[in-house]
Amino acid sequence: MENKKRVVVGLSGGVDSSVAAYLLKAQGYEVIGMFMKNWHDESVTISNECPWMEDSTDAMLVAEKLGIPFQAIDLSEEYRERIVDYMFAEYQAGRTPNPDILCNREIKFDIFLKAAQKLKADFVATGHYCQKGEFKKDGKTIYQLLAGADPNKDQSYFLCQLNQEQLAQALFPIGHLQKSEVRQIAKEQDLITAEKKDSQGLCFIGKVRLPDFLQQQLKPKKGKILVVPEDLAVYDKQSIPAGLDIEDFDNDTLDTLCLPIQYQANQGKVIGEHNGAHYFTIGQRKGLQVGGTGKPLFVIATDTRENLIYTGLGEDHPGLNRHGLFVAKKDIHWIREDLFLPVGSSTRYQARIRYRQPLTWATLIMRDNGLYVIFDEAQRGIASGQFVAWYNGAESIGSGVIY
Repeated sequence: MENKKRVVVGLSGGVDSSVAAYLLKAQGYEVIGMFMKNWHDESVTISNECPWMEDSTDAMLVAEKLGIPFQAIDLSEEYRERIVDYMFAEYQAGRTPNPDILCNREIKFDIFLKAAQKLKADFVATGHYCQKGEFKKDGKTIYQLLAGADPNKDQSYFLCQLNQEQLAQALFPIGHLQKSEVRQIAKEQDLITAEKKDSQGLCFIGKVRLPDFLQQQLKPKKGKILVVPEDLAVYDKQSIPAGLDIEDFDNDTLDTLCLPIQYQANQGKVIGEHNGAHYFTIGQRKGLQVGGTGKPLFVIATDTRENLIYTGLGEDHPGLNRHGLFVAKKDIHWIREDLFLPVGSSTRYQARIRYRQPLTWATLIMRDNGLYVIFDEAQRGIASGQFVAWYNGAESIGSGVIY
């Protein structure tokens, strides 16, 4: 391969990125390993070991073993601005952000990508379990984001905010493999990360417990936990009207189905106390610390202004399940820009509202104000601030922030 293509691999100190680097080198690329340090504050890690030190050492040892140049880059300023501050603001407003999706859009495929371009890289590569396709359409190359081959590990959801320019420069060397095969390759190549456990916790912050992390910034504030009865009148309107084509719904019907219910304190009765509505998310069951209710209690809504938590009893409480969601115009993102939906039209895709959730069929309706997504089967725990991603088979077509 004359004039080798240069790839910068984000080496995280884990097995996936280690094997990604090995495979690229084996394929004849000129590979540079780069470790991103995104976090300095040691006071919120779970254990007293310093996770990024250990990870950065592992990343360096892997680079050494593979005989590739290695450097570390400190992105903690950008990370704090773009991810951490955003997370706190979202929680404070009573929404539930997804830092992993943002980390990919804002850090790995933006700031990191730009750092790689300064090194004259043709591509950046990560250890994500997803695949990339490309084809020509009207003389133009279109890039596709495709699910990883390992169904238990498919991470396409986390990349649902990437655009065509970012995909053009991205490589996912392990996307066609099963996790077990990745570990096997790491063992055969005697890489130090072969047996290393997968990291839990926030992307790249290391072993962080979210509640502890939030408590640093968001002060505890006692408030009431209310339990809402199942026979609230508003729930009667939550089912899909029979005999009507979804495409013919008027905006009021769509809003009733797709916008979160605004609860009032007089609709529930006090059942306990909490330390701050901003620590809780819709669908949450643990951490309420209310006993003696018989059925389990689930959070169905939070009100951070009034500092109230609304809960429902049992998994089939109508407040926990919704048929639809809404994405405001500014928050709609098409990976496949050529497939964007014009105002006034509708289409069918499969969609998911969280990682590893099975895809389920939905009707997407584009109106002036944004996108309505109506699922064939009611979805549990639709939370504002999270992302919905829609797919055509294995291909991720677009995504948006849930209103």
